[in-house]
Amino acid sequence: MDVEAEDRMVDVAAGRVTLADRRTGRSWTVDLAPYRIGVYPVTRELYARITGGLPDGPRGLPVESVSWWDAVRFCNALSRHEELTPVYDLAADGESAGRDATADGYRLPTEAEWEHACRAGTTGPRYGALDDIAWYRGNSQERLHEVGGRLPNPWGLHDMLGNVWEWCWDHYDTEVYGSYRVLRGGGWFDEHWSCRASVRRRSHPTFRVDDVGFRVARSGSAR
Repeated sequence: MDVEAEDRMVDVAAGRVTLADRRTGRSWTVDLAPYRIGVYPVTRELYARITGGLPDGPRGLPVESVSWWDAVRFCNALSRHEELTPVYDLAADGESAGRDATADGYRLPTEAEWEHACRAGTTGPRYGALDDIAWYRGNSQERLHEVGGRLPNPWGLHDMLGNVWEWCWDHYDTEVYGSYRVLRGGGWFDEHWSCRASVRRRSHPTFRVDDVGFRVARSGSAR
């Protein structure tokens, strides 16, 4: 995976997506403005190039073992690197984060943006046959794989399902889980039922594990 490809993004037009939570039986519809989203999850080498925070490793693997806080700090660092306005206002105590909706920098996708991009106009649980589009427990040999090794969805996005779970901006359910944030997509160690467009997972924003990464988004469309 070459360096330029790591930074590629696709434009997603305004749209609407319906989210659902199996735990509560609740569903809700979200209207979305145009946005851009990464073709691939952020790779180890891109993360290291921007932050200096990881040792050298195999090229092309998605960065993993990064917390939600690591991911939003990376977004701000990448914005500054490209002379864009950082989206996140991160408190010095490391306990709170605000978001500037007018900023042109990089950010995590919202949960609704993530699912809309994952589905790419499809209506089933997945955008293709699982073995063709995702690394999961049934075909991953229980290890991480290079990004882009499976077929993309109809909008050209790779690894929306499988390989690594992806952090989203949203809280999962503040009344029940407090500061826990949303994870989407399933990972290389997950069974097939976890690798579906609608599956929601949650974790504490300081949580790090070897099947959790992220991809970046930006508001608006390319000019």
